[in-house]
Amino acid sequence: MIDAIKKVMLAGVGAAAVSAEKAEKALDDLVAKGKLSATDAKEAAKKLADDGKKELDEASKNLEERFDSVLKKLGRGQAERIEKLETQIALLEAKVLELEAKNAVEVSD
Repeated sequence: MIDAIKKVMLAGVGAAAVSAEKAEKALDDLVAKGKLSATDAKEAAKKLADDGKKELDEASKNLEERFDSVLKKLGRGQAERIEKLETQIALLEAKVLELEAKNAVEVSD
């Protein structure tokens, strides 16, 4: 499951990189055609990069929250199971102590 999540995250980063390259090429084309100044292109590239980073951070945070939620749900069932097993172990330990005490009394007689 963790591998699948890593793959999704890497795919998102890859897509962001490809989008940044395409945006940079488009801005360069506009500068070359004289429709945009180099300064405006730099500002637009910075804004795109900042917005992209913000979106990636939000997506990562959202994914992390969902992942934590799933782990909590899975853990809830495990906690109940562990509690049951601990109770059974305590009962078995008590039985063993009882049998040992009974055996000790029989041996001493």
